[in-house]
Amino acid sequence: ASEALKRHRKVLILEGSDKAGKKILISGGGRCNFTNLYIDPQAYISNNPHFCKSALSRYSAWDFMAMMDKHQLSWEEKTQGQLFCQQKSGAILQMLLDECKGTEWQLNAQVNSIVYEQAHYQLDTSAGRYQAPSLVIATGGASIPKMGASDFALQVAKWFDIGSIPFRPALVPFTFTQTDIDCYFKGLSGVALEVEVASNNTTFRDQMLITHRGLSGPVILQISSYWQKSNAIELNLLPDMDAGAHLLELQQSRGKVQLKTVLSELLPKRLAERLSGVLIAGISADQNLGSIGTRDLQALGQQLNHWVLYPSGTEGMRTAEVCVGGVNTDEISSKTMEAKHQSGLYFVGEALDVTGWLGGYNFQWAWASGWVAGQHV
Repeated sequence: ASEALKRHRKVLILEGSDKAGKKILISGGGRCNFTNLYIDPQAYISNNPHFCKSALSRYSAWDFMAMMDKHQLSWEEKTQGQLFCQQKSGAILQMLLDECKGTEWQLNAQVNSIVYEQAHYQLDTSAGRYQAPSLVIATGGASIPKMGASDFALQVAKWFDIGSIPFRPALVPFTFTQTDIDCYFKGLSGVALEVEVASNNTTFRDQMLITHRGLSGPVILQISSYWQKSNAIELNLLPDMDAGAHLLELQQSRGKVQLKTVLSELLPKRLAERLSGVLIAGISADQNLGSIGTRDLQALGQQLNHWVLYPSGTEGMRTAEVCVGGVNTDEISSKTMEAKHQSGLYFVGEALDVTGWLGGYNFQWAWASGWVAGQHV
């Protein structure tokens, strides 16, 4: 909207909620992880992995930071290039609203129908009827429906015979069967540790958190975007060592020490005590290392480095930070964000089949794709 204003376009924003930018306000725990220093097209999931390159190269993280400079906002880097606003999320939202001064707003505007006639879009909404030669769909994905999110963008695409991929939750915690929870995780809620997790030929390393329903934490959210129903995940609980070789060495030097004691030196104590008794049949957490057979100890080490689990599902749209899927990018111009076969219709942000990693990547895609559309709408 702000970029269209700079081109002296008359702009109307139809906001479905009672307040603009609700997802911005809750992002980053209220501190808004607004971008990442290491934006790279490879950090985005799409059926067309090249689609995002043009927009990301034309409007970079530094361009957004320049706008923050203009509004006297500052930032700090957390882990892995994640940038957070020091004045918190509300300041980012206010900056964007200030940049949009001159636009007309309608809050609580529900769109009932959109018709294209005589080179104009006719919109019937709860706030009245409107028409315009250009229409930008910036309604995001369907995650966190309690904040008003829906698959509206896909509905619009369908009205105009534009293909789409159904939304599914991404950046979301895993759930497990009650049997697995009782065996591995019961009583361990709140335990956190750094691990490597792999699924579908993709690997991440970061913090994992055990919850009462399964697994969460940054590394789990990251891999969830690549995971599909019935897939396994593989956990490496000790990514900096060959666990089997290490246990065999300790067996020679500290054979009288209990297994749970040794594992508690490598893993959080509660987790170590649980896993030392359940990963390999026939091994007890209270056994001394010297009393455990070499093959069993090697097998335990293998499990610690390559623990295969099968999530039963995810916590779904209710808690997912974003969605995978969206409007088919093959039918959208990467240079303008306009539908190739529907003049004047644009899609931006998460409405498109482009989903970024955790850590500011999705916001940067929103800023970049929105900026691009603003140059042409």
